[in-house]
Amino acid sequence: MSRKRLNAAVIMGVALIVAACSSGGAATTAPSAGASTAASEAPAASTAPSAAASEGAAGGGELVIWADDKRAAALKPLADQFAADNGVTVKIEAIAADIIPNFLTASQAGTAPDIVVWAHDVVGNLVANGAIDPVQLSNTADFDPLAIQGMTFDGQLYGIPYSVENIGLFINTDLVPACPATMEELVSTGKQLVDDGKTKEILALQSGQSGDAYHIYPLFASGGGSFFGKTASGDPDPANVTVDSAESIAAGELIKGIGEKGDKALKTSIDNTNAIPLFFDGKAPFLVSGPWAVADIEKSGTKYDICPIPPFEGKNPAGPFIGVNGFYLASKGKNKALAQEFATNFLTTQDVQEAFYQAEPRRPALLAAVESVKATDPNIAKFQAAAQGGTILPGIPEMGQVWGPFGVAEAAIIKGGDVKASLEAAAKAIRDGIAAQ
Repeated sequence: MSRKRLNAAVIMGVALIVAACSSGGAATTAPSAGASTAASEAPAASTAPSAAASEGAAGGGELVIWADDKRAAALKPLADQFAADNGVTVKIEAIAADIIPNFLTASQAGTAPDIVVWAHDVVGNLVANGAIDPVQLSNTADFDPLAIQGMTFDGQLYGIPYSVENIGLFINTDLVPACPATMEELVSTGKQLVDDGKTKEILALQSGQSGDAYHIYPLFASGGGSFFGKTASGDPDPANVTVDSAESIAAGELIKGIGEKGDKALKTSIDNTNAIPLFFDGKAPFLVSGPWAVADIEKSGTKYDICPIPPFEGKNPAGPFIGVNGFYLASKGKNKALAQEFATNFLTTQDVQEAFYQAEPRRPALLAAVESVKATDPNIAKFQAAAQGGTILPGIPEMGQVWGPFGVAEAAIIKGGDVKASLEAAAKAIRDGIAAQ
């Protein structure tokens, strides 16, 4: 199995997938910087099948991997290469919807795949259900520390990360000359553009009628808001819901101030269907979104730059949630030795990590791959800068109870509702949900 360049046919195959995969859709998450390793330092390895791979082939078993449609398309040529190099069979199954619930059901029924591909925010739930095994990875220092942190739960690594992502602020450089330093500056600039008839909206930040906790979180955090307190080790504490704390209520008031009855920068009429088009159609000078927005923006010809999301003046940084995508090893997979080999000695190579980037341009988890793709993609460094002050999206199972209730509160606040009452209702629903799960 080669750790140098994958053969040209595989790279070409992944490149041909780009058009099909990079649709500029919304983030899949419910929704970094580190010491770099030079690309030339990627070690070579023998192309001879490993002991684990040979054992898998001799046993006549196949490696079964579940991924959603987009990830499955990117993964197939890479899996085919591993299969050809090692004389084994690798089957990629695209799961169109509800991949994690289906994986948990299959795990309980004894029909689970060997590997499942998904974002890190489900790791706590998968561990709690006994559905995945820890990963034995000796070279964690080669990865972005945030990627390793995202895939770690209770002190153990449970996944092989392949990408790191976060949202930032897109600016239309034909309308806005430079990154705004504060949210107040952003709002003032946007209001002037609306008053001058150059744009229709101040800011495209998706909320919708049900809210969107992922996209509003940087502003909530800047104002001092939080979802959970911290344990002694610094992890989110599900026993301490802080959505209705005094600090969170103060943050909610700041959000209300730029909502529909305030400066009108935030609107529930802007959601995941129109936020990005508002920006690339020139109807909003600012957009809060992630790397999934780049393809459509570039296709439109809109001139843009990517900035850190600005904080409220004098408040905390507007750090976004940081998401990690990776591969989990099923605890009830039928070919666990081969799965471990595929995960730790193939998926961790620079070529494979770069191939995933080519299929969908999100920051690679492997530091050598980051340094390599930075040379041709300036957006990588810009999203890294936008991640500063961010928070790893909590991977605890209790986080699942936050999205709906907080979103309802967010939408009510943006519409001008009572902040304290809205956040207290959300906190109660979150605590009740945690108690019942």
